[in-house]
Amino acid sequence: MNEVKEALRNIEQHYKLFLQQQFTFIGALQRTRENAHDMIRPVASISQVQSYMDHHCNNSTDRRILNMFLNICNDLSKLCHKLETVHAGNNITNGILERCKLLLSHSNDLSTIRAKYPHDVVNHLSCHEAKNHYGGVVSLIPIVLDCMKEWVTHTEKLPRHTLYNAN
Repeated sequence: MNEVKEALRNIEQHYKLFLQQQFTFIGALQRTRENAHDMIRPVASISQVQSYMDHHCNNSTDRRILNMFLNICNDLSKLCHKLETVHAGNNITNGILERCKLLLSHSNDLSTIRAKYPHDVVNHLSCHEAKNHYGGVVSLIPIVLDCMKEWVTHTEKLPRHTLYNAN
């Protein structure tokens, strides 16, 4: 369990660094969407961000910040799979993990999800951007982090004998 908490803390630290560069991230998405001639539909999936980076990214700053987003999503996905091996699960923890896996699925449509208080990532966007283009993609990481913290909280409340491979 300590290993899970440590991995979660590390991801949160990477996310804090990413969060400081949110305007750079939005700018990179804007430029790559323009390069892709894809200005109408919202940025709605991890695979869409990956495609923009792979095929429509023209500078190292944009590539770095898009890669940072994708790496955090990948780290969260790996941690999600690790959580399955740490705990046999009950209805609550299994439901939380399924939600995380769905959110982190590369083809999942993120266009309708929005991070809520205390996360203010959406508040930093203009109303038009938040509503129509980037609200889901900037909300993904804080929502998944919250789910994983909720998983840890529920798991720690369970009797010790239901955990296995725990530290």
